[in-house]
Amino acid sequence: MIEDELRAAFARHEELAPPTGPVRAAIDRAVTRGRRRRRRVRLAGTALSVAATALVGFTVVAPGPPAPAPPAARPTPTPEGAMNVLLLGVDQAGPDRRADSILLVHVPADRSRLYLVSIPRDLLVPMPDGTSTGKINATFSRAAASGDLAAGYRATRQAVGRLTGVRVDAGAVLTYAATRELTDAVGGVPVCLPAPVRSVHTERRFPTGCQRLDGAQAVDLLRQRYGLREGGLDRDRNATRYAAGLLRQVRERGTLTDPARLGRLVGEIGPGLTVDTGGTTLPLLLSLVARAAAAEPVALGLPIRYDDWTDRGFVQPDPTLAPGFLEALRADRVAGWTAAHPDHVTPLRQR
Repeated sequence: MIEDELRAAFARHEELAPPTGPVRAAIDRAVTRGRRRRRRVRLAGTALSVAATALVGFTVVAPGPPAPAPPAARPTPTPEGAMNVLLLGVDQAGPDRRADSILLVHVPADRSRLYLVSIPRDLLVPMPDGTSTGKINATFSRAAASGDLAAGYRATRQAVGRLTGVRVDAGAVLTYAATRELTDAVGGVPVCLPAPVRSVHTERRFPTGCQRLDGAQAVDLLRQRYGLREGGLDRDRNATRYAAGLLRQVRERGTLTDPARLGRLVGEIGPGLTVDTGGTTLPLLLSLVARAAAAEPVALGLPIRYDDWTDRGFVQPDPTLAPGFLEALRADRVAGWTAAHPDHVTPLRQR
């Protein structure tokens, strides 16, 4: 009964339902329009992407105005006139590292020879802060407290410039470790001693006369001042003897005039070497030194006197001799001064 009534109800409503063909056609048209809209959106997005990519690519790779050619390197002019090179030998590592050896190498304008001028490490000078005085070797330690060898060199260079009145054109810092490596790298350094030296550190004995030192021996000798007749002054003289022997050794090996050998030598020394070439290049600077080093160098010390309060170990420039020497240094007349004061010249070889 119920099933027959339901069939009759569906039959009556089926007559009222619209035909399905037009409805399906309308649905198909709506779906097609939606697909077209989505396709246009996708195409528009793709076009924008292609345009952006093309624009970016053009910005990166499209040739722009030609870049100006770099200016041709100007040749470094050969320095004229006298030059002064500051060499510092510094002691053990640490915040209190001091310049134990201070050597000013004077290269005269005629490049006839080198003058090795030792400056006592105990010389009393104004400190860089301008408010106190102290030993000149302390200028290095105050500036290099953080381990910066270049800062210590700059401070000592300024102190030497104020003391002498000459321009320091270039320089270098050698630690004891670098000195040992350098000595071994050149095959040892000949040093001639006027008196025997006994090391208070190793008990090693250095006899009177000429001997070739390896790296460890050279550092041991350069550290000695206790037991020497004039203490630190004799150590300065031994430092100039070592420097003269080193110059002789590298000159005979042709290192100063051979860039390849020089490069290998610097590479063997390591970080204990700091070089300041000033306004010139290292090869040009060394070529000038090599020319002057062809003759035997002359070693001498800044004329000094011990101060009255020697319990603190200070020395001061000799008021009689130092002014004349410094004037000769500034005027590039050191040859004349040494000829007039032969007793201030340090003998480098055995007579």
